[in-house]
Amino acid sequence: MQVANHFDSFLDAALRRICDSRRRAASAGIEVVARSGWTGHAPRRRLAIRIVACLDCDLLHHLGAVPEGGTARCRRCGGVLRKHPRNSLEHTLALALAAAILFVVSNSFPFLSFEMKGRVTETTLMTGIIDLYNGGKWEIAALVFLTIELAPVAQLAMLLYVLVPLRVNRIPWQLPRAFRILRHAQSWSMIEVFMIGILVAITKLMGMASIIPGLAIWAFALLMLVLSGAMASFDPESVWERVEELR
Repeated sequence: MQVANHFDSFLDAALRRICDSRRRAASAGIEVVARSGWTGHAPRRRLAIRIVACLDCDLLHHLGAVPEGGTARCRRCGGVLRKHPRNSLEHTLALALAAAILFVVSNSFPFLSFEMKGRVTETTLMTGIIDLYNGGKWEIAALVFLTIELAPVAQLAMLLYVLVPLRVNRIPWQLPRAFRILRHAQSWSMIEVFMIGILVAITKLMGMASIIPGLAIWAFALLMLVLSGAMASFDPESVWERVEELR
């Protein structure tokens, strides 16, 4: 009974805050701390008011437009409410294009070469997957193909699908669905795990044969870093803000 009363009180307080925010929407603002150290308020003419709860202390805020390069923080605990990186879309697009090139290189050249008793055997990413399938391990082959080939391709394709049209002032078709595909592809992309497995395998085989790293393995390692950087710099809120400007 006490829990229900507390919950009702919380709902009443939240509703009162929302009602008050609508009455004060014309003059509401939040503290914005830019990287240069400037503190002020977002311009009223571009201020889009919305209610945002702090993830650390649950305090509700009237969140307006955050200037580029600025950070909106909670008034009570100082937690980050919103970051607006500088040139986020341009940086992400450049990294995504670089990652696409590295992906093509890593699948077009030899990954590893094994030399044993004068005999040299070269392998690529796809030949390794095919060898697993031919060896009767089709489940592992399917999992490897999904996590190091299909998921990264979908991840890169969705990034380019979203960012390239925005770069030329066009709104991508079915943008919400593209965001969902990107989120699912990111959860299945496991390039880092595959690279750790490759390093462990190389360490174990060094005493049995001479292992020569190919161009593809270096491209694949760079792909891991560049793709991670692209996802780290990708700011979905900047995408939606850009879409609102184009409408």
